[in-house]
Amino acid sequence: MPQDAVVSTPTVAIVGGGPAGLMLSHLLHRGGIDSVVVERRTRDESETTHRAGILEADSVRMLVETGVSDRVLREGDEHEGIDLRFGGVSHRIDFGHHIGESVWLYPQTDVFIDLADARARDGGDVRFGASDVTVHDVDSTSPRVSFTDADGTPQELRPTLVVAADGSRSECRDLVPERLRRTFRREYPFAWFGILCEAPPSAPELVYTHSERGFALISQRTPTVQRMYFQCDPGTKADDWSEEQIWDEFQARVAGEDDFHLHTGPIIDKTVLGFRSFVQEPMRYGTLLLAGDAAHTVPPTGAKGLNLALADVHTLAALIESALAADDLDVLDHYTPRALERVWRAQNFSYWMTQMLHHPGNGEGASFDSRRQLGELASVVGTEGGQRYVAECYTGWPLRK
Repeated sequence: MPQDAVVSTPTVAIVGGGPAGLMLSHLLHRGGIDSVVVERRTRDESETTHRAGILEADSVRMLVETGVSDRVLREGDEHEGIDLRFGGVSHRIDFGHHIGESVWLYPQTDVFIDLADARARDGGDVRFGASDVTVHDVDSTSPRVSFTDADGTPQELRPTLVVAADGSRSECRDLVPERLRRTFRREYPFAWFGILCEAPPSAPELVYTHSERGFALISQRTPTVQRMYFQCDPGTKADDWSEEQIWDEFQARVAGEDDFHLHTGPIIDKTVLGFRSFVQEPMRYGTLLLAGDAAHTVPPTGAKGLNLALADVHTLAALIESALAADDLDVLDHYTPRALERVWRAQNFSYWMTQMLHHPGNGEGASFDSRRQLGELASVVGTEGGQRYVAECYTGWPLRK
């Protein structure tokens, strides 16, 4: 520790000030537990990073009922279903009919803003723009977090617990010794070509499309800006595609007997997104706990990433409160199995949606797989059980503590 470092002793140090870290800090505050959040990015950088977002019913309730903000209800777009489109025809899964729940289209960027505003409103200690963030001694009863704050002042936190919510490129998760950690991965042979465009919505709800040319997702953002994706090769370069080529490809993938046409407009952003499935176990080691993308990532097909992160910290906040009240950190041993029960259900749903909707490629058996996918989709939309399964998984399983 530098001799001029400023020392603080919060009960919980949270590395990562995205939605998971900020929500955890908020929940701990409600339980009377102090925390410091350390985030490498500035607040402005986080607020200007555009990320889509579908919030499960319980994620919305968490934001509203814990006093973060009700803006999601006022400005978010409630969706009572999705369309599964294949063979040139759309088939609606009605969430309200099957289980009486909805999801909300609400960008992750707005979730961050709401949480950052709530922490500022409540006097939360959030250190945006930190550098040289290092976590020490999590295998002891005296962990430390050192960093340099945005003003250039060396800082050291000496908390009881450290929570790593530092995203999919987490450095903290490597603090779990290799002999003790298990990692599970699934790489995918495709990526998503994503665009933001200035246009009205092409559909009132999300349209998940299976076609002979590959998957496409027709999503929304605002009344005037839309987000859309189509399946592409991971080596695709976004700048190699002209606007005309992009719109032709999208339209070819959604074309069908119902003459469904997209509303087009100027493309203001385009990117290629690779993705994978990943889980690291355990999610607790000594005084270190992992939350959100630091512990697991899912393909975006099932819209589970942000929701899993919020579910993690909902469980973790309750366990931290119980452990501190009992003066027994072994209570935190319940965290890994409770969190992973939901994580693996979400992994299964995300993988299932991904393999059912994406073109299998041109290898051996690909034509069989493509036909089999159509049979699977027909079974889903053609049965009460199939539609109910999608509705239950997509809107989310009940949160537990």
